[in-house]
Amino acid sequence: MSDAPARGRVALYWVALVALVLAGAALAASARGFLASTHLLWLSAACSAVAIAAGIASVLASAASR
Repeated sequence: MSDAPARGRVALYWVALVALVLAGAALAASARGFLASTHLLWLSAACSAVAIAAGIASVLASAASR
């Protein structure tokens, strides 16, 4: 039995976690600047979308491997 699919799913979870942390940091930086620019808000939204996509991909990969 191979570990490759399990490691791939864990990697997707790590991608999701890193994207979520980046989204939070961008949102905090934007709030600290009193929302003077929407660039950081867009960055936060994009990182959140990447985190959601990676989480869904991990769940789908887990279901497909069964």
